[in-house]
Amino acid sequence: MAEPLPLRRWYEGRVPPPVIDAACAALMWWLAGALPGAQLWPLGRPIGASTAVTVAALALAAVGGALALAGVAAFRRARTTVNPMAPERARALVTGGVYRVTRNPMYLGMLVVLAGWAVWLGNAAAWLGLPLSMALLTGLQIRAEERVLRARFGAEFERYAARVRRWL
Repeated sequence: MAEPLPLRRWYEGRVPPPVIDAACAALMWWLAGALPGAQLWPLGRPIGASTAVTVAALALAAVGGALALAGVAAFRRARTTVNPMAPERARALVTGGVYRVTRNPMYLGMLVVLAGWAVWLGNAAAWLGLPLSMALLTGLQIRAEERVLRARFGAEFERYAARVRRWL
C-alpha cells in the first residue's frame, strides 16, 4: 500500500510561482526607482535599440524562457502535471533532459528571466529580487513539492536528489 502523501504547511502552495516572480519583478522595479544612487548603468532601451544592456537583458530573458519551456515540455512528454499547485498529481518522476542539470528548470528559468529584468533596470538594488525569489520559491513551493515526490517515489527520488542539485 502506498504511503500517504505529506500534508502541506499552511503557507505552502498558496501563491502560484509566476505570481511570486511577478511580485519580485515589481519590487525590483520599485527598488530601482527608489534608490537612484544604486544605478549602475542607464535603464535598458526599447527593443530595436542596439545597446549591450538591451541585448544582454533580452538574451537572459530568452535563455530563461527556453529553460522553463524545456521543463514544461519534459513534463508533458512524461504525461505528468505541470501544475505547481498540485504536486500530489505527479504521475512520473522526470529525470531526463534538462532535469539532468537542475531539479527545477521551470523555476530556474523564471529566475534567469528576472536576471534579465535586473540587467534591464541597471540598478544594484534590483538584484535583491533574485535571492528573494529563490528564497520564496524554495520555502513556499519547492520544499513541499520535494516532500510529495519523496513520499510518492521514495528511493528513486532520493537517488535523483543526491545527483542533481535543486537549482544548479
